This record gives sequence, structure tokens and C-alpha cells, in this order.
Amino acid sequence: MTVPALVRTTPLAPAFARVAEVMPALRITEEEPRHGDGWTRGSDLAAGGPALDELLAVNAERLLAEYGTRARPDVIAGFALHRYAWPAAVLFTFPHFLLRRVPWLAPGDVSFHPGEGRVTVRATAFSCLPDDPDAGHPLARIVRDEEALRAAVRQAAADHLGPVLTAFGPHMRRGPRALWGAATDELVESLWYMGSLVGEERRAMTEAGLLLPGSTAPFTPGAGFRELAGPDGRPLATRDRASCCMYYTLRPEDTCVTCPRTCDTERAIRLAAS
Repeated sequence: MTVPALVRTTPLAPAFARVAEVMPALRITEEEPRHGDGWTRGSDLAAGGPALDELLAVNAERLLAEYGTRARPDVIAGFALHRYAWPAAVLFTFPHFLLRRVPWLAPGDVSFHPGEGRVTVRATAFSCLPDDPDAGHPLARIVRDEEALRAAVRQAAADHLGPVLTAFGPHMRRGPRALWGAATDELVESLWYMGSLVGEERRAMTEAGLLLPGSTAPFTPGAGFRELAGPDGRPLATRDRASCCMYYTLRPEDTCVTCPRTCDTERAIRLAAS
């Protein structure tokens, strides 16, 4: 494997550096895409060939080791997609949240190493507002206002994730609507989680609601946030996922706290305890 040199950093670099500061398990660097020795390019997954087969095989063994049972092929594919799509979602949602900048990244501009929790990006452009300090940067694409910038997030993320979803679809046995529901969940939950790590969970929830109000194809489901009353009357934030991660097939006695299968009473108890 040839190790590519770092590319010139862009005005997106502070957001990527902040990710590693608050979440050491994920490191994002601006480099030429890597390939081999554990690295996979997004375009390789989108091609649906050996790279995707290898990722599925690795996840099959990982799930067997973690849960002691052989997962169904569609469950394996769903978990494998999540391992790529969640950090990919961070690439778009977090720079927008932190800097009001949106990277444009084709699948071939991103590579990831799931074993090391590393991602490389090669931004070819970024959208920003007219008053951004780096609006004059050669890679900048100026948009008129906040809503236009949110539209850029949705379009950039859709352009990147769309080919990957198409490749995963047959393995997950899901149609386009369900696949885009999964992508919606990755965008919302990446923003929600990263916002909580930087101490701005409530703003992240508000931003997610504005970004995905529920009528922005292909992300037709909304962010889905709502509040429950805790055992002590304290409000607790939750959301309803637009897709199912199929975790219950591995742990039938358990469900995710945001799963539609989890009733509000149980959600409130579990959220209060955490």
C-alpha cells in the first residue's frame, strides 16, 4: 500500500480536529483517499464489489464474536452500513453545526478504516454564508442564507450516501424509502450525539429539526424529536427512528431506546436512569 501525503488543509479543518478532541474513537484527517491495509474508499463500497463483500464478512465475524450468534445477512448489512454511514454523516453535519460550512465530498473523496476509527477526506469545495471569514477561499461556494446552507447539507449528504445506499440495498433487503430512512437517522443522530459531546445538545436538536423537518426528499422522514415526562416530572428528550437497526434480532429481550418498539414508559425509565 502506498501511503498518501496529507492534502492542503481547508477551512473545514477546525471541525474535523474538534471531532477527535471530543470523540477520540473517531479521527478525521484531510488526506488523499487511502486503499488497502484495512482502508476502504466510499467509492469502493458504492461499486458493490469485493470491498463491500469484505466489509460484510468482517462485520459478520464481529457480530458473532460480540453476540455469540450468527446474524442474518440483512442484519449484517445494516450494521455494516452504519459503521460507514454514521462517521460519513458527521463529515457533513458537524462542520455545518460548528462552523456553518458544508463540505462537498464524493464517495471517492472519503476513505475509512473501521478497525482504527479513522476517516480521510479530500474536500473539493465547501458551501458557506456570505459573511463567513473564509468566503473568499478558492474552494468556497457562497449561498444566500441559513436555509440555503441547510439545503446544501442535505444535497451534499445525499450525493455522497446515495450510491452507497444503492449498493447496500440488495443486501439489506430494503427499498429506497427504508434506505433513506436509515440515512436520515444517521444524519440526525450524528448531529445529536456530537452536539451533546460539545455541550450543546439542545441546539443540536433544534438544528436537526430545521435540517430535516420531514418534507425534504430524499430525507422524507423528519428528525422526530419529542419530549417525555420522566418519573420525577423532568422532561426527557427522545426521538423515533425512521428505520430499524435490527438490534432486537441479536438481543430479543432488548431494544434501542429510540426504537418504535420501545414504549414511552420504558423509554422514560431508561432515559432517567442514564
